[in-house]
Amino acid sequence: MLGDNGAGKSTFIKIIAGAHQQSEGTMKVDGEEVMFDSPRDALEKGIATVYQDLAVVPLMSVWRNFFLGQEPTRGWGPFQRVDQAKASAIAKEEMAKMGIDIRDTEQAVGTLSGGERQSVAIARAAYFGAKVLILDEPTSALGVKQSGVVLKYIVEARNRGLGVIFITHNPNHAYPVGDRFMVLNRGQSLGNWAKDEISQTELTQLMAGGAELEALQHELSQAVSAGDADEHLREVAEEVAEELHDIEEAAHHRPDSD
Repeated sequence: MLGDNGAGKSTFIKIIAGAHQQSEGTMKVDGEEVMFDSPRDALEKGIATVYQDLAVVPLMSVWRNFFLGQEPTRGWGPFQRVDQAKASAIAKEEMAKMGIDIRDTEQAVGTLSGGERQSVAIARAAYFGAKVLILDEPTSALGVKQSGVVLKYIVEARNRGLGVIFITHNPNHAYPVGDRFMVLNRGQSLGNWAKDEISQTELTQLMAGGAELEALQHELSQAVSAGDADEHLREVAEEVAEELHDIEEAAHHRPDSD
């Protein structure tokens, strides 16, 4: 799902994750209409959310973060204790399924890269029975290389049978890994398309807001024509005009537009 800042992505996530209840409309899980009272209700239905802050504790080890209060135990009654060896082995195995080899699960999560921390959160959700995984802007604070790593983890999660809802404002990240795309704008859906129904160029145009760019170009042109624009404003006006031209040209020359 794509949308710019203020499009309503966060509210949408919170409704599906059980933090908010929808004021209208219906939500169905496995064909059953539901309205969650809490995030725990959503988790019980197999819906897990990985937020931007990842809900990890940087100073704690990888295996501790993997379980976070749900550690396997050994012993009986008051003599139970955490089975550290089992927990570490499970964490290492589940991370390997995501395509990442953690040499030492005792290392602090804070020492991992951004992409690796994402993999801990994704693998944790999958291990604890998630059927649907919501990823909230997982690539927004990452560089190009680490973003690529996270996109690989998204594909791995999908290949393991999870339904993945990837929330982003970047069509360049969404299109290579997505099967369907929905674009939000100020709380309204602009549409819902399968991958073979929309090109990356058209998706980018929807995200960029072709009509909004045209309005912005008109306003900038008026300011420049009035003679009260500085050199920087003139450069901005030229950049907006070029961006709008590129979007229109790309859309015009699409192979299936003829």
